[in-house]
Amino acid sequence: MRIENDIKLDYKDVLFRPKRSTLHSREEVDLSRKFTFKNASKDWQGIPIIASNMDTVGTIEMAKALAQHKIITCLHKFYTAEELQPLFTDDIADYVAVSSGIKNDDVEFLSKLTAKIPQIKFICLDVANGYTQRFASVVARTRDKYPDKIIIAGNVVTGEMVEELILRGADIVKVGIGSGSVCTTRIQTGVGYPQLSAVIECSDAAHGVGGQIIADGGCVVAGDVAKAFGGGADFAMLGGMLAGHEQCDGELKEIDGQLYKIFYGMSSETAMHKYYGEVAGYRSSEGKTVSVKFRGDVHHTIKSILGGIRSTCTYIGAKSLKDMSKCTTFIRVSQQSNEVFGKNS
Repeated sequence: MRIENDIKLDYKDVLFRPKRSTLHSREEVDLSRKFTFKNASKDWQGIPIIASNMDTVGTIEMAKALAQHKIITCLHKFYTAEELQPLFTDDIADYVAVSSGIKNDDVEFLSKLTAKIPQIKFICLDVANGYTQRFASVVARTRDKYPDKIIIAGNVVTGEMVEELILRGADIVKVGIGSGSVCTTRIQTGVGYPQLSAVIECSDAAHGVGGQIIADGGCVVAGDVAKAFGGGADFAMLGGMLAGHEQCDGELKEIDGQLYKIFYGMSSETAMHKYYGEVAGYRSSEGKTVSVKFRGDVHHTIKSILGGIRSTCTYIGAKSLKDMSKCTTFIRVSQQSNEVFGKNS
């Protein structure tokens, strides 16, 4: 047993230090990024925010909406090929990722899916624990089988595993364990890593070997998304911040005159009963189910998030999203905001 005494930070533990800027307006800030992915040897350009592949968020309707902003949707893995095929048009295909687990059935389904929809550009290999030898092996085999696909793999929270997954064939590694709003992994297992420190350390490791990372989980407000990019993340994946919209699946119900939508973690009892009929006897639920106030059209939320990031850039002198990490100085704080009148919804 050993203990690491280095300070590790979450988004709530820091604020950006403002700096003199030559920018005159938020309009001058460029939020688009262009990446050339190491292993796929493919280019991509857009706004590097990703809707999470949770079944209430990573939906076909969400993909149609977010593609208008050049934002990626990582679809949940329970769609059929027939349901997905009409989605992969020329104007949307660049902003859609398909998801797969690593079981034999998942691998076989992915093979059928890519054969039926050759326009697929992003494959997300998604497991809760990205530290197993089996997962790394599946990443390597997936790269061999799909040399021209952009492969996302995760989740992990430490630099050495980020490096291994990229060297095994991943282009982008998903970073975050236990940081999601409906994830209970830290409660059930005691495992996790403060998200901002994970992003800072893992981005450094990824960039050293020519890869990229996604900051997955932990963002509650637009300022947190900005902090993820300031910490070096190439992409930010959002679940809870995009839950409860028209484009989300999930039951819509009325409570005391207010509309709500159901939102739950993909390792929750709700999800496991829905897709597998039960919680397997060898495991426990590591997610919770909540009711989120209905928030209308997702376009309004996206505009608010992007506006917040642009504003951050004007405060720290970053002319583009690419410049954010170079312009960022974080200061540690004990209080992020004044909440005497409650949290801003």
